[in-house]
Amino acid sequence: MIRHIVLVNFKSDVSAETIQSLFDRLADLRSQLPGMRDFDASPSISPEGLEQGFNHGICIDFVDEAARDEYLVLPDHKALGAELVGLAEGGLKGLVVFDLKIG
Repeated sequence: MIRHIVLVNFKSDVSAETIQSLFDRLADLRSQLPGMRDFDASPSISPEGLEQGFNHGICIDFVDEAARDEYLVLPDHKALGAELVGLAEGGLKGLVVFDLKIG
């Protein structure tokens, strides 16, 4: 199992509705990818205050690396990823992507 983690520093003028719409459309990619399992996304709720500007997180679980790789090249993912970069403070500098092997 692969856990795909994305941390986002959204620009301050991006509305909560815009963010939720993007998250909903990312979650909907499960209908195209049988290997995409759990999807969770939300603002940080950490009481530690160590987010370093990253105000939202996305976690997606894939059954294996092949399923994750299929997701990465999916045209709808690429379009949503470009939208995400455009909404992030500083573009790519407003994102961190990290994948873990779990289970």
